[in-house]
Amino acid sequence: MAKLTKKQKEAHAKIDRDKLYSVDEASALVKEITNTKFDASVDLAVRLGVDPRKANQMVRGVVTLPHGTGKDVKVLALVTPDKEAEAQEAGADYVGLNEYLDKIKGGWTDVDVIITMPSVMGKLGPLGRVLGPRGLMPNPKTGTVTMEVGKAVSDVKAGKIDFKVDKTGIVHAAIGKASFSADKIAGNARELLDTLVKLKPAAAKGVYMKSIYMSSTMSPSVPLDPKTV
Repeated sequence: MAKLTKKQKEAHAKIDRDKLYSVDEASALVKEITNTKFDASVDLAVRLGVDPRKANQMVRGVVTLPHGTGKDVKVLALVTPDKEAEAQEAGADYVGLNEYLDKIKGGWTDVDVIITMPSVMGKLGPLGRVLGPRGLMPNPKTGTVTMEVGKAVSDVKAGKIDFKVDKTGIVHAAIGKASFSADKIAGNARELLDTLVKLKPAAAKGVYMKSIYMSSTMSPSVPLDPKTV
């Protein structure tokens, strides 16, 4: 086991392991224990009382964080010529179709989100092996396959993220940066948690939110009290 550095030991010492923190307390504490030289991401990990193997207990959705993600999201709009101007005006970093399909076939995936139209999805099918593992395949459920291309681009640029429960029943999501104020981190955290509550599957029995942890890149995690959500 790797030895903890002095700063890591100090960070661990500031967390009371016998306590479950409120969203506001955790947001302030995560800022306090983050010591990276770069602007670390702040993440939430929520363990849900669902069985993701069952279709009627899958939790997946989108949320627009009120204070944004703090990240410059690179957006590729794969659209027909009549939609190119709309995508460009909304702030898409890359706009086009066939030339970018060829680039992706060649292994290019230097984007964070791909937005496209229903009529183009047939051309993306063969690229599933490239886009799928990277989480880049557009999906109507997350609003990335739409005729409202401009709105979709604007939403992503403004802080819209999509999330999905993994096979162990945990939702992981980045909710901001350590440079954010504690109030902004807390606001983004509440928005995600409120959305998860609304998405509770009817088939899920027992305790829905089993545990919640907030952390930043390389920081220890802070346990939150699920009952306060």
